[in-house]
Amino acid sequence: MIFGKSVVVGVSGGIACYKTCELVSRLKKRGADVDVVMTENACRFVSPLTFQTLAKSTVVTDEFAPVREFDVKHISLAKKADVFVVAPATANVIAKLANGIADDFLTTTYLACAAPKVICPAMNVQMYEAEVTTRNLENLKQRGAIVLEPTEGLLACGDVGKGRMVEPSVIYDELERILTPRQDLDGKKVLVTAGGTEEAIDPVRSITNRSSGKMGMAIASACLDRGASVTLVHGKISAPVPKGVEEIAVCTTCEMLEACEKVFPSADIAIMAAAPADYRPSEEAKEKLKADELTLRLVKNPDIARSLGEKKGERKLVIFAAETENLCENARQKLVSKHADLVVANDVTIEGAGFDSDTNVATVIGADAAIPSGLVTKRALADIIIDRVLAL
Repeated sequence: MIFGKSVVVGVSGGIACYKTCELVSRLKKRGADVDVVMTENACRFVSPLTFQTLAKSTVVTDEFAPVREFDVKHISLAKKADVFVVAPATANVIAKLANGIADDFLTTTYLACAAPKVICPAMNVQMYEAEVTTRNLENLKQRGAIVLEPTEGLLACGDVGKGRMVEPSVIYDELERILTPRQDLDGKKVLVTAGGTEEAIDPVRSITNRSSGKMGMAIASACLDRGASVTLVHGKISAPVPKGVEEIAVCTTCEMLEACEKVFPSADIAIMAAAPADYRPSEEAKEKLKADELTLRLVKNPDIARSLGEKKGERKLVIFAAETENLCENARQKLVSKHADLVVANDVTIEGAGFDSDTNVATVIGADAAIPSGLVTKRALADIIIDRVLAL
């Protein structure tokens, strides 16, 4: 889905600017984060205020406008973009983009951007069919840009022919296709847990662990992108919750179990990426403890994964095993004892696989195979896990 994705919309000077207003509105209504960049000539057709109101963000028109804090805007926007669309793209702007000319904000941002790019030409039919325009568009295609060919009809100049910018709905569909290439979880409901739980010792101290929740967030985001309806039950986290998921925040392991048991019956898949505390103090002190020596009596917390596994039925259950030794052996024991379908095992002592890292090194183990991931980003591992679930 397009929810939460960053779309940079470049607008050049053509009468088709009015169509781009509808595109920006459509993107915002579906939850995209939209930034609009306008050329000087584009501002003659549609006011920047119009796009600012629709996009609910500042519209950039001047590369050298004063700023209150240091930010090379065309670089920051280029890095932020998940996709860059130029609509309308005039013959002049197309020529600049094809030949690496960067003399305004739109063209500098385009040149600096590594995200997928979509070009939507709009011009007079003779200009569009001119040999030089054909060559420039072919140049852009060869460098990876997607060109949405204009349609035929009555043009603003009075001519009839090919040159009308494609409709906003067509551009939106192409952007959605780029941003959500796989929808193999469409119609599925996925429960994901993330982060560490906390068990109070006294009003100011607690037992917890070093989990950041990044792996669970990556899984929730990947499931969302692939079309699922996602419920995220999380404890203490240091990573942002993906936009578009249903969020349930909890503190203790017992609270996480209670939340999961409410969601689980309606889920198709449950992926237990959280790190719930295994033990809790037998009682919480009412006042802050100040003794020189302290003895804690701990009791075992319920096993959330095993509890769900015992009643999973046709649902698919994925659990995690963070180990420091005998990785696969210990993970396989958990796979069986918790009635899971897959276990994602990672040795937290390996470089790149520890807590609060953006990468992981894991082995995804099922009843029939153990597949090592190698060193990958947590988002890449999330897709590996989903692929394995769908193959069951």
